[in-house]
Amino acid sequence: MSTQDAQAPASSSTTAQQQHQQQDASGRQPSSASSAAAQLTGAKVELRKVLRSFSDFPIPGIEFVDIMPLFANPAAHNTLVDALELQIQQAFPGGRPDVIVGLDARGFLFGPGLALRLGVGFAAVRKKGKLPGPCVTAEYLKEYGADFFQMQEDAVKPGQKVLIVDDIIATGGSAKAAAELVKQLKGDVTGFLFILEIPGLNGRDKLEGAPVSILMDDN
Repeated sequence: MSTQDAQAPASSSTTAQQQHQQQDASGRQPSSASSAAAQLTGAKVELRKVLRSFSDFPIPGIEFVDIMPLFANPAAHNTLVDALELQIQQAFPGGRPDVIVGLDARGFLFGPGLALRLGVGFAAVRKKGKLPGPCVTAEYLKEYGADFFQMQEDAVKPGQKVLIVDDIIATGGSAKAAAELVKQLKGDVTGFLFILEIPGLNGRDKLEGAPVSILMDDN
């Protein structure tokens, strides 16, 4: 990727944050749906310019897409959060969640910022043994065996609407485990949101019962 491609995009002239600030008491946006869709399309174009690809990483035959440049510059980071907010408005018509749940570890990079933008709480899903206090646990399968995710018991209250976020969906196993944790806490999983998807692994098939949205793939 050239130096020019790696530069951060400028934020949209009318950002999702500005739209959020302009909402009336009913939550309706004064801008049209077509305008929001155009802003989202433009933001995706700018974000793609910042992503980098590395061949044969972490193993031969894999083309790895690096999202870290999105966080290296505040303009790129802000454009990402703009795009994620617009994606939520477009893909999840049921309304904004009460809690954003981010997966260990790259879901922590943008999940808290997105929650702050939406004015909702953030809760972390972590590997077993990393969180203090009473926790709920769910198992998921990795390439070389089983692993475990945990959430603190007070991270989600019964009946709260939860959106689960992570950087990439591959097999879908970790996101499914996160959903199981939310259900143990009697939360309502209203959707899954990812920045990227690894094609051919059919990860979406494991995530039944709630819509799945991919920022950089969905139209």
